[in-house]
Amino acid sequence: MAGASDKARFYLEQSVPELRDLERRKLFTHEEITAITRKRSDFEHILCARGSTPADYARYATYESNLLSLTKKRALRLGAKGRSIAHTGQRRIFFILDRGTRKFHGDVGLWMQYIEYCQHNKAHKKLLEVFTKCLRLHPMKSGLWIYAARWALESQADMSSARSYMQRGLRFCQNDLNLWVQYAKLEMVYIAKIGARHKILGLNDVREEKKVDEADDLNADTIALPDVTAEDVNPRLQDLNAVDETALQNLASTPALTGAIPLAIFDAAMKQFENDPIIAETFFDAIAEFDVACRPKLLQHIIDHMSHNSPTSVAVMSCEAKLSLVGIEPTSADLPLALGRALQILKAASKERPQYRTDFAERAVMVLLPLALVSDELDEDVAKVVYASIRNYIKVLAETPQKGRDGSGIAKLVAKLRSNGRNSQARAILEEALKVQGDQEELQQLLAVVG
Repeated sequence: MAGASDKARFYLEQSVPELRDLERRKLFTHEEITAITRKRSDFEHILCARGSTPADYARYATYESNLLSLTKKRALRLGAKGRSIAHTGQRRIFFILDRGTRKFHGDVGLWMQYIEYCQHNKAHKKLLEVFTKCLRLHPMKSGLWIYAARWALESQADMSSARSYMQRGLRFCQNDLNLWVQYAKLEMVYIAKIGARHKILGLNDVREEKKVDEADDLNADTIALPDVTAEDVNPRLQDLNAVDETALQNLASTPALTGAIPLAIFDAAMKQFENDPIIAETFFDAIAEFDVACRPKLLQHIIDHMSHNSPTSVAVMSCEAKLSLVGIEPTSADLPLALGRALQILKAASKERPQYRTDFAERAVMVLLPLALVSDELDEDVAKVVYASIRNYIKVLAETPQKGRDGSGIAKLVAKLRSNGRNSQARAILEEALKVQGDQEELQQLLAVVG
């Protein structure tokens, strides 16, 4: 125990100059400094003694973080220079978390606290070191690879590093479906960001204007007088404002923007998971969320792949029905036709494969639910069709018990939606099911759980 006390005293002595400086600046009184010293002494003796836990390090770091926040506020109120104070406080918190992760390197929760603290304080260099150490110790944790990749893209705008994290993660977690899907979504986010940037810079407008001008030249049947512009008076302006059309075409045809990388990820995932149609449908749903130019090509590729490898799968018909509604706004005039086509596909498939009637009903509800949630924006007749179709499919689900337990297929669908974080859709299903079946105890209990 004497060794632990000596170690605790050593760490406490290192903070003496800092505490004296805080007292000299009158940020804390002598009594407050004494209380801080006593609190730190308690923490240090706990950490240096046998039987310490990761929670002890987490509490110590939280205490120091709150103390640093209070110190900054007092320094701001009194007009004292707070940069050195912030640096000293952050360094102390980093040291505590570093000690904790070295001792309990297997505790992912402590690593996440370290990572989140670095992110909150924008300590990017330190965060890169923490990610490197953490991923070396936990290469099989796919969530950490995804977290690091998102940080690289969103905070650092470094797509190369983000791809590197994902690709290294797949070497260790080849059978983790979420990692494959998140990699594809990361690439789609990147494509969406580039597309938004082009729109802001007006690069898409330049190409459209040139197409219109060429069409006008071909269709012109009158002689137009030339316009005199500033570029004619000063040719140097033309050179400054010129946009290299070849460069724009080359940029638009790069694999990163044409969807070649998400397509390659999907093909590799299909080889890894032996062309499982359910997994292919998961990729379809993930890519359908992004409004980018290459989306139709990617979705059609997924359907073609499923049709070739699993032509009788329920997932194929489900994706074809979903494709009819992808990109259609609730207020669009094309919605009634697209909705009719989707319902016709599902109805025909259900008649051809009656043994999968329940699966088709579940997927039909999933297709129609997004429209039901925006029913205020729909045409009145379209809204009636949507709700009537949902109720018909809910009747099919209610007739089908779940395998291995009592209850209806509605409970299974609600559980699936909740697992994906779609509580609003789960609530909408339960409300419609109660209208169809009346006040059943099972449905009431589920609705109470969903909230």
